[in-house]
Amino acid sequence: MNLTKQDIQQLKDHGLTIEKVFGQLESFSLGIPFVEVVTAASVSNGIEVIANENQQKLITHYENKKDSLDIVKFIPASGAATRMFKFLFEFLEAYDPDEKTLNSFLKKGDYSELSKFVGSLRDFAFLNDVRNKIREIYPDFKHGTKGLRAHLFAKIMLNEKGLNYANMPKGLIPFHKYKKYATTAFEEHLYETAFYASVNDNVYLHFTFSEKHVPFFKEEFESVKKRVSKKTKTKFHISYSFQKKETDTIAVKIDNKIFRDDNEKLVFRPSGHGALIENLNDVDADIIFIKNIDNVATEEYVEGIAYYKKVLAGKLLWIQEKAFSYLKDVLKEEISSEKINEIKSFLWNELNIKESPSDPKLIATILDRPIRVCGVVKNTGAPGGGPFWIRNELGEISLQIVEMSQINTNNPRQEAMVSEATHFNPVDLVCGVRDYKGNKYDLSKYTNPKAGIISQKSQDGKPLKALELPGLWNGAMASWNTAFVEVPLQTFNPVKTVNDLLNKEHRPNA
Repeated sequence: MNLTKQDIQQLKDHGLTIEKVFGQLESFSLGIPFVEVVTAASVSNGIEVIANENQQKLITHYENKKDSLDIVKFIPASGAATRMFKFLFEFLEAYDPDEKTLNSFLKKGDYSELSKFVGSLRDFAFLNDVRNKIREIYPDFKHGTKGLRAHLFAKIMLNEKGLNYANMPKGLIPFHKYKKYATTAFEEHLYETAFYASVNDNVYLHFTFSEKHVPFFKEEFESVKKRVSKKTKTKFHISYSFQKKETDTIAVKIDNKIFRDDNEKLVFRPSGHGALIENLNDVDADIIFIKNIDNVATEEYVEGIAYYKKVLAGKLLWIQEKAFSYLKDVLKEEISSEKINEIKSFLWNELNIKESPSDPKLIATILDRPIRVCGVVKNTGAPGGGPFWIRNELGEISLQIVEMSQINTNNPRQEAMVSEATHFNPVDLVCGVRDYKGNKYDLSKYTNPKAGIISQKSQDGKPLKALELPGLWNGAMASWNTAFVEVPLQTFNPVKTVNDLLNKEHRPNA
């Protein structure tokens, strides 16, 4: 790799080092090996189903401790809503209302999603906003054909000259339509969090935004905080951060040579949500809940969702207290073999660590780690990762959240493991990031830097390869102590396509 003085200065301005970029280029050249799956996790094989009476005990334990803890909810919210509207973009590209009727167009292809959308417009929370904007730009809109009205609706909703939803963050799209107002995912997160993370009637939430979207989120918060505070009798405190430039990765051409733009400058790309481990590392709290921005439901479902959040938090506190107690035991000069065996049993049964040492000093390094309790739901065929037992390059077996892109599904044996998966990762995490002395862990020390994904992208019509860091809840947390707990599907209500908003969990009193 030959770097010019201009390149080196560009790296420096971006917060990157030559060594880091060399490492990234090496990853492109060598490739990132697939994860070796040993077997899918399942109930009693890495996934715990907590009995009802024990759920109640864990909730009580959490609620008794809660008001003395620092609690934060961490919500990745940087993504634009573009993918929500994929089939509408295809519609705008393919359909000309002057050439054919909408019905004839729908009959000539697989347009079931489009047909569902057009037939359900009155059920979407953004209906009035879009109609008002259309009337402002096209006063004669209501006199047009059905096809023209549908085309204009999609165009005004998505394009920059309209409401520009395609370029807005998903958290600011109107999701739920109540009788007197509509709510965004951002507002629903505030409401939901008050039910399980309120400390002395105060709630703290941390969002990761794109810097350009901050004014919009601030405006939304100012417009809804009075309403949601009144409903929940809670005061909300919002903090936010951006994906750090120094976590960007260099882009390369298909032959792994450095990709340059038309001005001969290096091109850097955001390195995926795994980079957010740096943002999470800046959050200092006793408990951090993590949940995706689009995973919300209407108010009537929130108490049920909060119930299981408190179960997971109670489980985290219980594991943490046991781990720290055992850690203090092994740090003593004398410890009995019976106690060592008791600790090894705890590591096996609660943290799925099957090969633990007998040396107290080595046991201490295992116990002294960040802890996460992950809610998992039964597999519904949704895209995404799940809990698997994997073997690393040293032959060590551990339980991890693995994304499908990390698995070589062209290998029949690995494909069979995937097909046997019973559970899915809905990004429902409760994390303990302070040690037994109350000091915050440096989370950068518990990642697997060798994990990641190489993907093909393009810029200005030219193909390139991009490197994504290990995902926030898989490679970036690879060396955390982890427990998986089954939670019901009712806790998982993501909005991946706009038509998901027609599901009953997103329709008040539907």
